[in-house]
Amino acid sequence: MSKLEAFLAGERHDDVALFLTESYLDSQHKLPKMGETVENGYVLVVPGDDGRRAFSAGTGMDAMEFARGAMERRGHISRSLDGGECPAREDGDAGDEADADGADAHEVEFIFAFSEAQNEEVGGLYERGDVVHAYAHCACGASYSDKWVVGAEGETGVQPGESEPAEAE
Repeated sequence: MSKLEAFLAGERHDDVALFLTESYLDSQHKLPKMGETVENGYVLVVPGDDGRRAFSAGTGMDAMEFARGAMERRGHISRSLDGGECPAREDGDAGDEADADGADAHEVEFIFAFSEAQNEEVGGLYERGDVVHAYAHCACGASYSDKWVVGAEGETGVQPGESEPAEAE
């Protein structure tokens, strides 16, 4: 089982996952292309403190400040942590068209994610199982968040084409 597979299975709570598109990495020249290659870029799964430092080095942002800001808006993030659906596209915000290079103005540039172990005392999603928290940044400048229960990905969190978490409906 790869580090990413173990992370997505809720088996690496002390680690964080970072997704960066190949185009974002090429434009920033800050992090080497390492980690697991996925369709649109690279996913690194590393110990928490190292991951937060790598996130900061690769994006120029503090990971936890980024996460706090992204929590203000919900949107679907791929359960494989390699893309998402920017809620600004639905809102008619910034950049509904492709840019001059033909790139989608609403392509995810990077994702920061961590997981928490099941905690029945807290209730809600945490009572149901391990929870993955994911925070995405779009090429249009919008940031958004999603979270889901491991093993119930299709029943929790924001589903494809939706703007609200399934459990809120």
